[in-house]
Amino acid sequence: MSKLLNNYVKLKSKNPNKLYLFKSGIFYIFIDEDAKIISSNFGLKLTNLNNDIVKCGFPTSSLEKYLNLFKTFSYDIEIIDLQKLETPTSNNLFHSNMIKNFIINISNINSEELSIKEAYSTIDNIVNQCKEFINDQNLI
Repeated sequence: MSKLLNNYVKLKSKNPNKLYLFKSGIFYIFIDEDAKIISSNFGLKLTNLNNDIVKCGFPTSSLEKYLNLFKTFSYDIEIIDLQKLETPTSNNLFHSNMIKNFIINISNINSEELSIKEAYSTIDNIVNQCKEFINDQNLI
């Protein structure tokens, strides 16, 4: 079962009358029974989360519009931000610190004091660090 579904089941067991709206990336989504309720009242298209569970949603840029619509039906809706629920792993923290240090090092470069040779060397170093990070994260 996905983290999203696990969170939904846990929340619904505590308060089955509340509808849970999950922020997932650049979308807000309802799942399972909540999605069916919202879809039937607001015409949001249902799609499959998996073989047994459906979802519906909208872009984050439309949040205010939909919250105003949901108020007309007096739904008790709670917004859950999945990123805030995630526990940082040591790997995430390592990469977060690596990125932070990388940005600090770049911001400390005084381009007015670099020779042309040092500037090219600095650019090569930045490019190599970026490639290393991309490879570590399997971004390609």
